[in-house]
Amino acid sequence: MRPKRLALMTLLTLATSWSGPERRPVLGDRPDVEAARVPLDPANPARVRSGALTYLGGVALSSSDGAFGGFSSMSVAGDRFTLLSDGGNIVRFRMDGGFRVSEPWFGDLPAGPGLGWDKSDRDSESMAVDPASGQVWVGFERANQIWRYAPGLTAPAASAAPPAMAGWMDNGGAESLARLRDGRFLVIAETDRRHGGAARNALIFSGDPVAHPDSGFRFGYLPPAGYDPSDAAELPDGRVLVINRKLAMPFAWSAVLTLIDPRGFKPGAIVAGREIARFAAPLTVDNFEGLAVTREGGATILWMVSDDNLFVLQRTLLMKFRLELATIPPSP
Repeated sequence: MRPKRLALMTLLTLATSWSGPERRPVLGDRPDVEAARVPLDPANPARVRSGALTYLGGVALSSSDGAFGGFSSMSVAGDRFTLLSDGGNIVRFRMDGGFRVSEPWFGDLPAGPGLGWDKSDRDSESMAVDPASGQVWVGFERANQIWRYAPGLTAPAASAAPPAMAGWMDNGGAESLARLRDGRFLVIAETDRRHGGAARNALIFSGDPVAHPDSGFRFGYLPPAGYDPSDAAELPDGRVLVINRKLAMPFAWSAVLTLIDPRGFKPGAIVAGREIARFAAPLTVDNFEGLAVTREGGATILWMVSDDNLFVLQRTLLMKFRLELATIPPSP
């Protein structure tokens, strides 16, 4: 979800004769991506720790294309990155161990809710990938739908509008989507609240939510006070990381990373995460909305990407951390 605008956004025009609802910006056919290294703490470049995370490096991504940005989810396979914006734009590239970007590629979701002209037609906020088949699932907010695409976010595509998501807020729905290794899917709403309380509506689908939209059960996820969940990813040990972010006026982002135990995923339960890292000034932080977990040797690696809202005062940050699991006590 894009937070309330602090300034007017510049939108791309698809056709000079078009008028009506707000149109979505679409990437062009000349892909270019630049990467500038960023420290974890600009005031103390030697600092590399935040809670249970060790910072391994990161970059601020940019492009000459005005539609570049707004990334709400990502997947990482080796040195290949796929970023998906909340407007249906797809960006792929390779990045080496020195954080140098190569082989950039721009694309667009081949199908989705509506006709694809308006931003509301492609409010793609979350993404999950099956590493075995390569199939990709995307959660769309305003439409409260989940779509399944062929490998590489290509056609053919199939969709479902799960009944349990039917009443979710147009702009507060399926912000987090994770495929668990046992074949279940986890969905967490961004701001849609369970029974009017602080916990967010969450779902466990017992299988593919497109093939079986009626399966599974509902529960609640309780984020840190004042924060909204924006993505989730499963760890190798089966626990789930959730990134929660907050915008404080006049313009200060912060984020809290929480760890939740899937044993708490039960019908009607309220699950609260355990804080393992916090990002706030003076640390480098923006509107973090995407998570991806990978492995390098015996290390568990966490990638985070931010949504710059296509706003000049924000950045697209892509940051890499090693998760120090030994510092996190097991759940009771």
